[in-house]
Amino acid sequence: MSPLDISLADLIARLDEEFPDADHLARISEAQLRNQTLADLGDQLVDHYVGRAKRAGASWSEVGEAIGVSKQAAQQRHSPAPFDRFTERNRHSIVLAQEAARTHKHDFIGTEHLLLGLLGERQGLAYEVLLAKTGAERRVREAVEAALPPAGKKAPRGHIAFRPESKEAIEQALAAAVDLGHDRVGTEHSLLGLIRVEASPAAGILRELGFTPEELRETVRAEVARRSTGSEEA
Repeated sequence: MSPLDISLADLIARLDEEFPDADHLARISEAQLRNQTLADLGDQLVDHYVGRAKRAGASWSEVGEAIGVSKQAAQQRHSPAPFDRFTERNRHSIVLAQEAARTHKHDFIGTEHLLLGLLGERQGLAYEVLLAKTGAERRVREAVEAALPPAGKKAPRGHIAFRPESKEAIEQALAAAVDLGHDRVGTEHSLLGLIRVEASPAAGILRELGFTPEELRETVRAEVARRSTGSEEA
């Protein structure tokens, strides 16, 4: 088996470089945040290949054997989720949203965290659309940061729940893809989902930045059509 192109020494060096003045306890907290992010990415990696195996006709018993768990455990852990139709980049934006919530010590994932996740996935179409309208990533990030609730006392561990408006935004992302006739749900559909939940913090931020639902929908439609000629993923 080929080793991953990353080592413990790399992770330690990067954390030390990014937080040169942090004390030992602060570095433990940051290491825990990164541990959770790596775990989330690992789960998504397994989910990706489980999905491919299932589409190829593998049974849950076979999947369980490959993972090293029972059929029931494999089915429970890896059954299709709301993110099953999300592109890899869009799924990564969800991981980044979770990380943003932990970084700000919030015990929930709000639409503002989802917007930060889209801003963090720089290969996604949503990122391009945001920058094309605002001219600078910093402008978007500062608008989101200004709207975030105060930080909590400590970073949450384990699962972080989505707020109701975030769940609705995810549902609206799925609906936006269907409305536009797209099979996959990319970062651009998640951006549409956010602005469709009109009372959410993210929708307010997007309106403040000059976006409207109609203009955004037309921009997404045109850009997806343009990208499709080059088979790019959003």
